[in-house]
Amino acid sequence: MGKVENSIKSEILRLAKKQVRGAFLPLKREVWKMRLRLSNLSKNFAFLDRMTREQMRQQESKKLKLEASAEEVKVSRITPGRISRMRKKLGLSQRELAFLTGVTVGAVGLWEKGKFRPNLNKKAVLVALRRLSKRDVRKILAEKGGEAQKRKPKEKRAKGVKGKRRFRNPRVAQSKKARKRA
Repeated sequence: MGKVENSIKSEILRLAKKQVRGAFLPLKREVWKMRLRLSNLSKNFAFLDRMTREQMRQQESKKLKLEASAEEVKVSRITPGRISRMRKKLGLSQRELAFLTGVTVGAVGLWEKGKFRPNLNKKAVLVALRRLSKRDVRKILAEKGGEAQKRKPKEKRAKGVKGKRRFRNPRVAQSKKARKRA
């Protein structure tokens, strides 16, 4: 009886292994395909990552810079009229021009009046600005955070006045009242 039991057990074991192999072999192939696919995807990702880094470096080098060569600065003739015309042509306020050149608003005003001249560094920035378009200047302002500089200060109200205007000259106030009556 022992031999029959052993032969039945061995036969059951053999058939069980055959079934496990039958179910396991397709899964093994599927796992192998998935590993191969994952390996290819990771290689592609590494390649794409390298390419994007390279493109980012190229874009950083292509960024608009406000620089001019020393020759251009020496040859250029920056006059008060040209500064104001250039500023208006580019659609800049004195505040924005001051922000781009790194000076105060008063300095830009004095440049435009002809009371002071920009130094060589500031002159180089002005020469570089002359070559740019409105769109490029707006991009530079946005990059440098010029939008925060663009805000206008709040208008001041006279003390104690809520919603109505006060006239300093009483005659003007009386004439306004007289107009309302008529």
